[in-house]
Amino acid sequence: MKYYDISIPVSNHMHNWPGDEPAQVVVSKTIDGGHDSNITVIKMHSHCGTHLDAPHHMISGAQKVDEISLDILIGKAQVIEISDPKQITAKELEAKFQEGSDRVLFKTRNSNRWSEQDFFKDFVHLTLDGAKFLTGKKIKLVGIDYLSIDEYGVKDHLPHKELLSNKVVILEGIDLSNIAPGDYELICLPLKITGADGAPARAVLKG
Repeated sequence: MKYYDISIPVSNHMHNWPGDEPAQVVVSKTIDGGHDSNITVIKMHSHCGTHLDAPHHMISGAQKVDEISLDILIGKAQVIEISDPKQITAKELEAKFQEGSDRVLFKTRNSNRWSEQDFFKDFVHLTLDGAKFLTGKKIKLVGIDYLSIDEYGVKDHLPHKELLSNKVVILEGIDLSNIAPGDYELICLPLKITGADGAPARAVLKG
């Protein structure tokens, strides 16, 4: 067995959603500067880098991130490689989804673009019919290899709402560039922030 870190490093240079305040990682105190320890200050919002969307993100009053069971965040996951260069549709999922999967992670062309310097708007996204296919299969968790599961610029967020209203949590901002499609064990641990709509997470696959 081998462990694969599929998390995006947190830094001042990470991809940032347009309009959101970028992450800031600042050295506050140093031993060389006369302090008794090295201290780093980190400032970032709850949907920065690799992060988990709790149902409350889009559904007012729904489950918060600190209320999500570890039984959802840890367990068998299927990595599905998506060939469509624009979107994840029910048609492609019907051909590739393995019955009995509780968690699905989508490997798209997005994963090969994390090395680009700037945010890219034409990322592969989930369609509404794809989201309905997943809720019909009683999926617990869906992951995608960029900062949102919705198409850039949409206002209704229908795929998000379809998943979250059915208590399907969403893992966004993962890097699957070095991961082959197949079955793995996912270990996804978001920060336990009381009452939050989402949280940064460390995500690892074992396989």
